[in-house]
Amino acid sequence: MAKKTKEIPVYFFAGFLESGKTSFILETLKEEQFQDGLKTVYILCEEGLEEIPGEILKKNRFIVREIENEEDMTEQLFLEIDKKDRPDRVVIEFNGTWDPDSLMEKLPDHWLIAEGITTIDASTYEDYLNNMKQMMTRQFTYADLVLFNRCSESMNLPSYKRTVRGLNRQAQILFEMTDGTINNNVKEELPYDMNASEIRVEDDDFGIWYIDTFENLDAYIGKTVSFKGVVRKSIRGIPSDTFVPGRFAMTCCAEDIQFFGFPCRYEKTQELKEREYVNVTARIDKEMNKRFGQETPVLYAETVTPAEPPKEKVIYLI
Repeated sequence: MAKKTKEIPVYFFAGFLESGKTSFILETLKEEQFQDGLKTVYILCEEGLEEIPGEILKKNRFIVREIENEEDMTEQLFLEIDKKDRPDRVVIEFNGTWDPDSLMEKLPDHWLIAEGITTIDASTYEDYLNNMKQMMTRQFTYADLVLFNRCSESMNLPSYKRTVRGLNRQAQILFEMTDGTINNNVKEELPYDMNASEIRVEDDDFGIWYIDTFENLDAYIGKTVSFKGVVRKSIRGIPSDTFVPGRFAMTCCAEDIQFFGFPCRYEKTQELKEREYVNVTARIDKEMNKRFGQETPVLYAETVTPAEPPKEKVIYLI
């Protein structure tokens, strides 16, 4: 019987140069979170202004391996590192200008992502998002934690939070202020009245409502909402008495347009036509979603009526 290959946990750090990746790793080392006697291969994909002192690396049994060019990032290279160094775990400080999907495709099968951490310099975030949106947004793909640092009260932190939520609903988001404190009270001012007997979601506000419903689901339970959406019924796995009203949204560019919507229980679902626009008034509830392993929103329709298409058929989710 063949010996099973040992699984190697990988800790993946994403973010642009000077976003705070090295500082985060250094602080983790100083807190002695890696002082457990295990051997760590530290794969460094760019050189920043800050370096981790050699004595700290040695104390934590870190072996440094550098990758200078994106084209050098090959499956063979990682297999050679695995064979030569025999790590117990791997830490990758990634280059923010490289493609993380390409990295994931080249990692050995027994190297498994244990945690993804993305650091963002809040003072340059909007410039990167406006000028290099695709490169910026892919920083969030594999993140379990997104840390915005160098934040100030004058920044539009709620919109930063919504950006991440539009791309990665599972990530924890933290805001570190310039004085080093963590701000856990970043909430967005919603464009609709949560206290109204019926929450009216305008066409341009669908993305905000969609993201906030996942973010603050319990606040919506039992609420009645009205909105315009396009009908989707040909989605695998949904019951015959359910359709999904929603909108097509662009998170970055035309190539990544996706459909976003909520399952909606409706006894006359069979009378609806695929991709027709409808006005929906529904009560919001929740149920366990096996795919996400958590409770997610579900709607119970009170009325569904034909509607004219919105002025903009594709919305921006971020």
